[in-house]
Order: sequence, then structure tokens, then C-alpha cells
Amino acid sequence: MTKEELHELIETQQQNICQIEVIRDGKTVYADTWNNYKSDDCVHVMSVTKSIMALLVGIAIDKGQIKSVDDKVLDYFPEYKVKRGEKTIYDVTIKHLLTMRAPYKSKGDPWSKVCSSENWTYASLDFLGGRNGLTDEFKYSSVCLHILTGILYKATGMKTVDYANKYLFEPLGIKKHKNFYAKSAEEHKAFTISKLPKENVWFADPQELGTPGYGLCLCAGDMAKIGQLCLNNGNYDGNQIVSSDWIHEMTRPRAIENNHFRGMEYGYLWWIISRKKNIYAAIGNSGNVIYINPQKNLVVAVASYFKPTIFDRVDFIQKYIEPFAENAEGNKK
Repeated sequence: MTKEELHELIETQQQNICQIEVIRDGKTVYADTWNNYKSDDCVHVMSVTKSIMALLVGIAIDKGQIKSVDDKVLDYFPEYKVKRGEKTIYDVTIKHLLTMRAPYKSKGDPWSKVCSSENWTYASLDFLGGRNGLTDEFKYSSVCLHILTGILYKATGMKTVDYANKYLFEPLGIKKHKNFYAKSAEEHKAFTISKLPKENVWFADPQELGTPGYGLCLCAGDMAKIGQLCLNNGNYDGNQIVSSDWIHEMTRPRAIENNHFRGMEYGYLWWIISRKKNIYAAIGNSGNVIYINPQKNLVVAVASYFKPTIFDRVDFIQKYIEPFAENAEGNKK
């Protein structure tokens, strides 16, 4: 398949894709855009944000700012007043948050209650725990994961976006990000579902803490750099940005008890596509993906505008993008 044929296939069959960048053996072998997006326009990458948050936690642990993933969540919030009768919350650790094994007293994500509160971290803590104790059940959460951004702030004294800029984005050559604030629920929704290009922003709460479960805006080129960092075991252009130990632990597969997630496993806020091949990915709603295949020394980044019926693009990447990348030398001729 030629580059032109691939472009047309994506244009007709994957209509909400805005950008793709593919790196193989450390070199960009494919980069393209659709839907009037420029290569440096940003997209709201949805839950890919979670995987970036995992890297920030790893950096903080490397620096000794966070002692361990086994730290109790409440150790970081001594001022928080636990609700009467609640006991489970005292045993919840950072690892429970990272692996989506934290217990919450809600059936789904309590968006309205958390996002209309004055303090999203405390509101999320209000939902943590419950009568069932630590069940170790996989319970995917976006809004209550906000506790993690509160922990990062308590541990480092830095706002999420500032910490990311200093220790992750700038070392990777990613443009400096700033916070984005929604003045109303309507603005919040518009930010989430808009199909228009975004600036280099991270959605933030009233305390200026970036949302860890969604809200980060990146272009495919930036996403590919993050993927290359992970592929190289935390090293980028000779600089060790996050430890190889963290990358290994972050991407260690943990089985999920049901098949709701197409049989994938989970690491620390990263999806494990194949335990055998060690393929893993950051996956966000609408088909935003950072796909990493160490065996093929390959990174695929896909940035897409909002289309909620698309969960991931792993099959598409493996069917079309991987073969194209492997034949990239021939495609240049």
C-alpha cells in the first residue's frame, strides 16, 4: 500500500482521525493529517491522559517525592475529614488508583457531583472506600482518579501542568502546556466533545490541578515522542527522563476479571495489548492511541476528534499501519 492509498483508506474508513505519526527504529516513517488539521494542532486525547499521569507519578517516585506506590492515599491528605463509618479508605494505596482497583461508592463516574464541587480532589475522596472493603476488583474510573493529581501536588508542591512541563514535556521537546478552565458545565462538555483543534492545554479544576483521567491535549507528534520514551525504557535522546524500572513496572500486565475490555490486561494506567509480545498502549475514547510494539521497535500515535462509538484502534493499527511501517523503505520510492 502506498502512502496515498493509506491516506485515502483512512479518509474514507477512519473518518475522525486527524493525525498519525509512526516511528520505527527511532525514525519517523509515516506522518499524515486529515480533517483540515495541521501537524502541530492538538487534539483532546481523552484517557490517553491517564497514561501520561502514570509517567508523572513514576518521575515523582524516581525523585523520592512520592515514596512508593504502596503509600496510603490518606497519608497525603491529613486534613481530609473521613466520613463517619467509613473504614476502607484508610487502606487504599496509590497502587489501587494506578491499577484501577480502588473501591468507589458509586456505580459509575460521579461527574456532576465531583465537577460541580469546590474541590474535586476532596469530592473524589468522598467516593473512595465503601462497605465491601478492598475487593481488588477492576473498576475503571476517570473522574475519581482526580485523587492522583491531588497526591502529585501534595508530594511535589507543583501543579500538574507545571510538573509535566518541567520534567516530561520540555525534555521531550513538547511545547509548554497551560491550564484550561471551564466556566460552566456547558463549557466543560464543549471542551470534551469539540471536533475543532485545541491548543497545548490541560483541563484543570478550580485548584489549578490538571485532570488525570482526561483533559490533556496533544498532537500525534507529541504522542509519538512519549511512546518513543517508553519504548526506550525511559530514555530520550540520551536523557533518562523516567527510570527503566518504572517503565517495566508500569507496563507489567495484570489480568482483568471480565472480558469487557476486549481481553486486554492492565498495567499502571496503560493497557496491555499482548502479554506474550509485550505490546502495550495508551488508549483514549474516540480512537486516540499511543501504541508501542517493542518487538518491532515501533511506535504508532493516532490523534482523533470526538466520536464516542470508537473505543480503540488496535485492530486497525495491526492490520494497516504496522505492515505499512515495516515496508516504509519501499514506500518512499
